[in-house]
Amino acid sequence: MSFKAGGAPPRAPLSSRFAGRLSRMSWVDVVVAAAVLVLLYLVLRVGQGTTVRFSTDQSVTVDTDPARLPYDAARSLLRMFVALAASVVFTFAYAYAAAKSRRLERILIPALDILQSVPVLGFLTVAVTGFIALFPGSLLGLECASIFAIFTSQAWNMTFGFYHSLTSLPRELDELSRSFRFTKWMRFWKVEVPAGTIGLVWNGMMSFGGGWFFLVASEAISVNNKDYALPGVGSYAGAAVADGDLGKVGWAVLTMAVMVIGVNFLFWRPLTAWAERFKNEQAEADEVQRSVVLDFLRRSHWPHLLGTLLRPVGRALGRAARVFGTDDRPLSVDPARRRTGDLAFGLVAGGLIVWGLVDLGRYLDDRTGLGVFGEPLLLGLVTFARVVVLVAVATVVWVPIGVRIGFSPRLTRIAQPIVQVLASFPANFLFPLAVWFFLKTGLSIDVGGILLMALGAQWYILFNTIAGAMSIPTDLREAMDDLGVRGRQRWRRLILPGVFPAYVTGGITASGGAWNASIVSEVVTFGGTTLTATGLGAYIAEATADGDFPRLIAGVAVMSLYVVGLNRLLWRRLYRLADTRYAL
Repeated sequence: MSFKAGGAPPRAPLSSRFAGRLSRMSWVDVVVAAAVLVLLYLVLRVGQGTTVRFSTDQSVTVDTDPARLPYDAARSLLRMFVALAASVVFTFAYAYAAAKSRRLERILIPALDILQSVPVLGFLTVAVTGFIALFPGSLLGLECASIFAIFTSQAWNMTFGFYHSLTSLPRELDELSRSFRFTKWMRFWKVEVPAGTIGLVWNGMMSFGGGWFFLVASEAISVNNKDYALPGVGSYAGAAVADGDLGKVGWAVLTMAVMVIGVNFLFWRPLTAWAERFKNEQAEADEVQRSVVLDFLRRSHWPHLLGTLLRPVGRALGRAARVFGTDDRPLSVDPARRRTGDLAFGLVAGGLIVWGLVDLGRYLDDRTGLGVFGEPLLLGLVTFARVVVLVAVATVVWVPIGVRIGFSPRLTRIAQPIVQVLASFPANFLFPLAVWFFLKTGLSIDVGGILLMALGAQWYILFNTIAGAMSIPTDLREAMDDLGVRGRQRWRRLILPGVFPAYVTGGITASGGAWNASIVSEVVTFGGTTLTATGLGAYIAEATADGDFPRLIAGVAVMSLYVVGLNRLLWRRLYRLADTRYAL
């Protein structure tokens, strides 16, 4: 075989390169392949239980035998990861549409505010009925409803974070994409997704923790005076709490801790270490995130083999995506055409919204009258005060701690699993301790409920602050060190501007999460003792349990009104400030 002088030797065909890599397989590759096969087997085996026969008229009992906990844990994990996958797809589609279309942004972002404020129980009321009708006679309907509820506790935080990363893309990356005339597909996968990866991973981790927080509500469902339950750690814990069995509650707590630590070690720690490669910096940090699992996978040949096999698919998708155009669109638009388009879009969207509101008003007026909004409006003021106190205290406490963790890879390795366990711990598991503490100390649940709400909301601020601190380029930190900038000036010149965009994302999701957490934090039950706080969360929980749809709609609408109003008056202004002054 010969080739022209000065030319490159012919490239070996794909099949030959694939066979060559297979011949170099080591024991590491065998272990990875075996682990993947076992994982697939477990998913198929556990998934078989989701399609068994089910009747809405049958009595539902939860088996609280501790021997069932491994199977229950596997079912809960399967729901969590299916919901996470759906949340990632939703995040990419929704955030991209909102960031790329000025008109859609005016609808999608306020809608996201509303969706974030709708409690999980509010979604469940509709989801259970709909999915049971969609899959009659099959447990798959309840499974889909539970996954949908977990999805609603995960998706909004991730979407807000990725939307912000798209709208605050560093200028040099934007200019790079335009200069090389990337296709929009290439810009998304080569520029925008890498730029938002760190925030997306940390927000995904936080959202996953939010899913754990509402696991009890999503697996043990009480709607319209009917009780539905699915095998899972959440329903197991709910049944143990209802029975007042502290021993079984302890087993549920132990199982939850093992699950959270295991998922962190096998999934989130490798992801956070891998995401370090997407830092926008010129100088490499002295210490970087490490993961035993990621290092082990990097020693395997399987990632390279999969990359080789999927490369033709990626190229085909890239060629097909050219139909979406290139990233060289003009920066100026004809003002007359813009005004005409805005007017037409506003008339259509406004007409649909007005029509929906009028129809809803008629529904409520026929059943209870519009006076049904009076009580939730007053109760909302009480819950609003709790939310404000929670966010303010969480900001003062967790921003300095998050900066300290984000700046130290060694501290991140230690703190990440601890924070993940704390963030993932459902408030329901603490109900026995909370009831005992409130009764023993005489502390009113009207005040103590803030502590339970904090379990589901404060971590959004901490996780986003950590992600923001990790995203600050190392060369900027080293420049501050060289200039001798320390103390308060360092916070004012580097740290606060650097973490501010991420903090705003954490603040807006913490605020919405606090409203959502009020549903399970303003009504605390253990055994035969129930403590109820005055607030909108307790009002919605009671309406859901009674199947009182007019009161439920009124409560959810008022909660949405408070959340959207707070976002419009405060958080959106901070978003604009972050985009205009503090984007890298």
